[in-house]
Amino acid sequence: MTRNPRRRLWCWLLLAPCLAVLCVPFFNRAGPAWLGIPFFYWYQLLWIPLSAVVIAVVYLATRERGADAGKPR
Repeated sequence: MTRNPRRRLWCWLLLAPCLAVLCVPFFNRAGPAWLGIPFFYWYQLLWIPLSAVVIAVVYLATRERGADAGKPR
């Protein structure tokens, strides 16, 4: 893990998709339906692209920049 505390804070954002799909009582219902798909299913499917966006944001925020970015530590 990185030693920079500011970069470490960005990693906490990765918990959002995990917690969103683990809180089953929140989305364990049929309505509101979207295109005939119950809420239970489309909520979980919605988190697939949202997770990709969150991962991309954390990656871009925490990647090393500069001339020495490719050098081993």
